[in-house]
Amino acid sequence: MKKIPKYKFYFVVFDFLIIALSFQTTALFVWKTNNLSFEYFFKPFFDIFFLYLIVSTIFAFVFQYNGLYKINVILNKASHLTSVIKSLFFGILTVIVLSFIFKYFEVLYSRLTLFTFSIIYLAYLFLIRVEILRNVFLRLRNKQFKRNFIIIGAGKSGKLLATKIIIEDSMGINIIGFIDDNKNIGEDIVAGKKVLGTINQIQYIIKEKKVDEILVVMDNVSYDRLLEVIDICKELEVNVRLTSELFDIVTKKVSTEKYADFPVVDVSSRINRRFNLVFKRAFDILSSIIGLILLSPIFLSIAILVKLSSPGPIFFYQERIGREGRAFKFYKFRSMFVNNGEDEERRNKMLDFIKDDSGNGEKVIDEARVTKIGKVIRKTSLDELPQLFNVIKGDMSLVGPRPCLPYEFENYVSWQKRRVNVLPGCTGVWQVTGRSSVSFKDSIVLDLYYINNMSPWLDLQILLKTIPVMLFARGGK
Repeated sequence: MKKIPKYKFYFVVFDFLIIALSFQTTALFVWKTNNLSFEYFFKPFFDIFFLYLIVSTIFAFVFQYNGLYKINVILNKASHLTSVIKSLFFGILTVIVLSFIFKYFEVLYSRLTLFTFSIIYLAYLFLIRVEILRNVFLRLRNKQFKRNFIIIGAGKSGKLLATKIIIEDSMGINIIGFIDDNKNIGEDIVAGKKVLGTINQIQYIIKEKKVDEILVVMDNVSYDRLLEVIDICKELEVNVRLTSELFDIVTKKVSTEKYADFPVVDVSSRINRRFNLVFKRAFDILSSIIGLILLSPIFLSIAILVKLSSPGPIFFYQERIGREGRAFKFYKFRSMFVNNGEDEERRNKMLDFIKDDSGNGEKVIDEARVTKIGKVIRKTSLDELPQLFNVIKGDMSLVGPRPCLPYEFENYVSWQKRRVNVLPGCTGVWQVTGRSSVSFKDSIVLDLYYINNMSPWLDLQILLKTIPVMLFARGGK
């Protein structure tokens, strides 16, 4: 909780109050225009209150998804209003769909009520959120909402970011100083901001200077060293963000916050790790069992088509590497003609793909071996459905890095092996943002982004994004 900026709490609280105010105003409007008794409209008090809680929660998630708690969106009136309108549309649509599915909230069947609520809610959001709260933040940014920052890295990038933040002075960021192993302590870097110490001294500096957030902006650094520094920072009770060309793929594929037009990647753990793992496991088991039941007709149809399309078994079994480097049996629907023995050519091409440092490589697929039905189920990722059994067994999770082959793991360099620190997943960040078009190095970086930000909310986002990727067969091979 300490890691979340104070202004975000204020915006969340006011978002719930704005919905309550919109409910109240809508009720009064409908009551007046339809000459209804006040008792008639508010008779189902429990239903109305429950509806308010459901709608408020839905909009909180939609607002988060559309970046309405990001400082660069809050401060830019045009972006703020655009995101509000977009969130209102998707939020109302979600509420309508859920109400029809569960057939519970009778009040939502009135078009007048929905239309009135939408107009009133938009008006209140614009007046209170976009105009009043934004201006309150700007007035209090250097008082109530002031945040103390230190920057790790006093090189060219660190200087440039600090200079832009200081000049713009619109985000309530107070840069206390820099941390750099290659500079002298006390050395002036920019605008009187000095080097406070080395990374080994960071814990002492954080406490002494009452730091709220760390910005990692290191030039000419290796993946190993950058990830080591992130690990050190994550042990501290402060927010940790990163801007680095090594993580450029994250800012290109994932919507991130911006400080003075610099995209910053959040690498802070938001919730207790043990709670997250327990919740994630329970969700995996329950969702997989429900999925197997609901998808059983699709399973049966694919099994028949696979069997009829070519000689061989229905399922494809393969050894993959799971959490902490442990091997397990990986399940898929067979999508290729049976090939006895190791495909040495593909193995060599895959190793070249892994070792490609240009970042331009693409995943190797021997398309000549893919069956007709295989092309369809691979494109839509339906061949991956049997992995729900892997999830129930505990070998995999619904969301996580993709499990690799043993010979691939043996050829990983040290920083790349971090992707096996968690259970592998059926889907993940790079699958919903690029799939086969993402280079190997970029896929690892996206997996590391997921590992650093793992949470139930991120898992839900990835699962929801996986559905259209499968339906529209985006990027699969």
